[in-house]
Amino acid sequence: MEVADEVSAAAWRKSSYSNQTGGDCLEVADGLTDLVPVRDSKAPDGPALTFCAAPWTAFISDLKTRHP
Repeated sequence: MEVADEVSAAAWRKSSYSNQTGGDCLEVADGLTDLVPVRDSKAPDGPALTFCAAPWTAFISDLKTRHP
């Protein structure tokens, strides 16, 4: 399966900090092998940035440390 197919078929989620009025939110797709796609929630059919899982995990861990 192509990466683009995996990303388009992925289950996307928004941060629990997002409100229901739309706002400026990112969505992340879980469950892809070694990949973490990220997209703009206002443009779900638009492009997604795809990160390798290890650097993404380090990025999120650093955010949690700096902004608990």
